[in-house]
Amino acid sequence: MGKKLILQRRGRGTARFRTPSHNYQGDVRYPFEDEFEGVVSDIVRDAIHTSPLMKVKSKEGNQSFVLLAPEGIRVGQSVKITENEAAIGNIMPIGRVPEGYPVYNIELNPGDGGKLVRAAGSSATVVSHDSEKTVIKLPSGKFKTLLSSCRATIGIVAGGGRKDKPFVKAGAKYYSARARGKMYPTVRGVAMNPVAHPHGGGAHQHVGKPSTVRRGMPPGKKVGSIAARRTGRRK
Repeated sequence: MGKKLILQRRGRGTARFRTPSHNYQGDVRYPFEDEFEGVVSDIVRDAIHTSPLMKVKSKEGNQSFVLLAPEGIRVGQSVKITENEAAIGNIMPIGRVPEGYPVYNIELNPGDGGKLVRAAGSSATVVSHDSEKTVIKLPSGKFKTLLSSCRATIGIVAGGGRKDKPFVKAGAKYYSARARGKMYPTVRGVAMNPVAHPHGGGAHQHVGKPSTVRRGMPPGKKVGSIAARRTGRRK
């Protein structure tokens, strides 16, 4: 009998596959306040985020939270939640951001804390405004229409040059993936023996049977395209 599949072992939730949460700086999301003025107290690195994070403290010192740092931010700089001051690092409803401005960490729904455009070096562009909705252009080139009350941060996410430095060795890539709960390296199922994976074995490396499986398959068979709506090339 072969070993259990990786997805079966991951499903047990043992320490090897859990993400080491002691490296996290905290939940990166907007506070619920409509108006806020604070100061950047520190800029730190976080294991699971590609961008540096900024720690923001209120001027009274009784409140603090963690946000994605924009390019050009510095310690001691003021950060506001406002509706009329479009400065780098400020948080505004996208309906109040002038057209053509770069924004990031955009809410999909008002109050969700920010969901879109969070990777290092990325930004979206405010294209146009309607009475209640705003059109933005995402980094992919896709246009998306959101409620004008959704909030975003002015600027470009810091850390855009992270891909310029190569990993150099496999160990560095392993620990980078480990921090995010990902497995590296990964081995293709067709390269395994038949006892180790449903796609393994055969005279040459091929699946040899339909790779689409139903949602209710047992864990030992649940590999490939799981409950795919469609398969094959798009015409």
